[in-house]
Amino acid sequence: MDTHAPGYSADKAAVLKRLKRVEGQVRGLQRMVEEDTYCIDVLTQVSAATKALESVALTLLDEHLAHCVHDAIASGDGAEAKIAEASAAIARLVRS
Repeated sequence: MDTHAPGYSADKAAVLKRLKRVEGQVRGLQRMVEEDTYCIDVLTQVSAATKALESVALTLLDEHLAHCVHDAIASGDGAEAKIAEASAAIARLVRS
């Protein structure tokens, strides 16, 4: 595991705020199911929560590329590994 500060350090508060918003969306989904809300309405909200999580993932990926990968390339230390990590993360996002 990397011991350096994560690339999103400068935006940590914003990332946490977005994740808390997603958490609220998921709680809302639970309530909708408990209240027997119409299927399509629940699916619409699932889609919104999914998009919100994808947005967080893209922000984190962007920060990883801008900081972690950039720093590894600039220092010449572990650039290939950081690029491979980024490629694997992109592949997971595309498959999900």
